[in-house]
Amino acid sequence: MKSLIKAVALAVVLAAPVVSFAQSNSSVTRAEVRADLVKLEKAGYNPNGDAINYPENIQAAEARVTTQNFAAQHSGYGPSTNGSSQAGARGEFTASSYSPPVYIAH
Repeated sequence: MKSLIKAVALAVVLAAPVVSFAQSNSSVTRAEVRADLVKLEKAGYNPNGDAINYPENIQAAEARVTTQNFAAQHSGYGPSTNGSSQAGARGEFTASSYSPPVYIAH
């Protein structure tokens, strides 16, 4: 009987770290949760609305938000970029009578 108790205690001790770290990979801050709620409200979801159609209402709002995010990411204009470009003045150019051929057929 003592060996069974020791075996169960050992199994619990070995399994405890696995269970304790099960949800530590995805931590969401309050600001992220509030931002998601604001996006859902802008998409037509009312958290204080009718509770009868709860899952359908929030799923429909999430689908609209996903569609809006997809459209914003895949628009024809592309993402905004931060950068610069430079243009210079034309330098001295000396023309010669010889111009190499542009295309040489083989």
